[in-house]
Amino acid sequence: MTLDISCEVGVEKENGALELEGFDFDPGDVARQVIDGALVYEGFPYECEVSLLITDANEVHQMNKEVRGIDSTTDVLSFPMIDYSGLESFDDLEDMDDIFNPETGEVMLGDIVINHERVLSQAREYGHSVRREYAFLIAHSMLHLLGYDHMDEDERADMEKRQSDILNKLGITREDS
Repeated sequence: MTLDISCEVGVEKENGALELEGFDFDPGDVARQVIDGALVYEGFPYECEVSLLITDANEVHQMNKEVRGIDSTTDVLSFPMIDYSGLESFDDLEDMDDIFNPETGEVMLGDIVINHERVLSQAREYGHSVRREYAFLIAHSMLHLLGYDHMDEDERADMEKRQSDILNKLGITREDS
C-alpha cells in the first residue's frame, strides 16, 4: 500500500514524521494502520494507493463548496476514484484498467481530506482521544473509498458497524487515550 501524505497545518520532522498541534502520535503511522485495517476487514484483494491531506477548516470549506456545492466546512472529505455501481465484488475491479496506476500496478483508491481543527474539537466534544477521532475519520473515509455510503438509515448503520469493527480490531476505542 502506498500512502501519499500532505500536511498544510503541521511540521515535517527530520525523520519524515509529521508533527501537528494536539497530536501526540505520528499521523502517518496511524493512517497506515487504519487504512491497512480497513483493507483487511473489507477483504480488498489488491495493493492500492491512497492520498491523505491534513489541512485547516478554511481549505476543507472551500473544497466542500467547490466539489460538493455545500457552503460549509466538515470533518472529512472522501474522493473515491472508483465507481462501484454495477460491481458485484472487488474482483470485478480487474476489468477496469483506468483505476490501476500503470507505474506501480496499485489500485488508485482515492483521496482523503482531514480537517485538523475538527479532529481536535470533535475529540473534545465526544470525550475521547485525538488519536481515536483521527482514526475514526480515516476509517469512515476509507469505507467511502471502498464504495460505501450513508444516504439512508440502513447504510448509516452498516457504515457505523464497519467503522467500529475496524477500530476495535486495531484496539482504537472510545476509551483510547
